[in-house]
Amino acid sequence: MEDEALGPEDTYRVRLDGVFEGPMDLLVHLIKKHELDIYDIPIAMITDQYLAYLEWMQAMNIDFAGEFLLMASTLAHIKSRMLLPVHGGEDDEDEDPRSQITRPLLEYLKMKNAAEMLAERPLLGDGTFVRRTDTKAFIDEAEGEMIQVGLFELIDAFQRILQNVSPDQKVALTADGISVKDRINQLVDVLEESGSITFEELFPEGANRADIIVTFLALLEMVKIELIRVVQHVQSGIMRIFYL
Repeated sequence: MEDEALGPEDTYRVRLDGVFEGPMDLLVHLIKKHELDIYDIPIAMITDQYLAYLEWMQAMNIDFAGEFLLMASTLAHIKSRMLLPVHGGEDDEDEDPRSQITRPLLEYLKMKNAAEMLAERPLLGDGTFVRRTDTKAFIDEAEGEMIQVGLFELIDAFQRILQNVSPDQKVALTADGISVKDRINQLVDVLEESGSITFEELFPEGANRADIIVTFLALLEMVKIELIRVVQHVQSGIMRIFYL
C-alpha cells in the first residue's frame, strides 16, 4: 500500500472528523475482506494491514482521528503478547490476548446492526429527521441489490486504479494541475446531467497519477458533504456514484 505523499506546497487534506468510518470499521473491513473468523483473528496479519492502511491514508493526505492510532497501539500490544511464551499456572495467561479486541468488536457489530435496523424503520416526523426519499427511490430502481460503500472499500477500489498507472509517475500537485475544488465542480456537472456514474468512469484511460489522486480526494470530499452516495452492485461488484 505504499505511495508517495503529495507535494507540501499545494497539498489538499481531507479530514475525516467522524464523518467516515472509524477504527472498528477498518477492522471489520479487514476481517470481511480476508474472510476471517472473528474468534480466531491472525493478529500479526491484521496489525500489519491495519498499519498499512494508516500509512497509505497519511500518504494521501487523509487526516484521521487519534482513535485510529489508539487502535493501532492496541493491536501492536496484543501482537507482542501473542509472541510471548505462555507460562503454565498463571491466571493472566488463561485468557486469549485477542479477546481484548474480539469483545469490543462483537459489541460494536451488535450496535451497528441495531443502528442499521433502526435506520430502515419509517421516520416519525419531518421536523425531527430529514429524509431524502427521491434519491433512495432512484437507487432502488436499479436492477439487482445495491449496498452502501464505505471509506475502506473506496480505498481498495482506488488502489486498483492506481495499479494500472506507471510507478514512474510523480505524485506532485502543481499550479498547472486541476484543483480538488475544480474537480468537484466538474463531477457535479457530470452527475447533474447523468444522475450517476460508475467508479471506473471517473478515471479515464491515460489519466496521470496526480489527476487520479485529485479525483479521489474530490470524491471523498463530496461524500463528506453529502453531495453523492456511493453504492455497489452485489452481483457484479460494480461501484456507482449517485448524485444526491
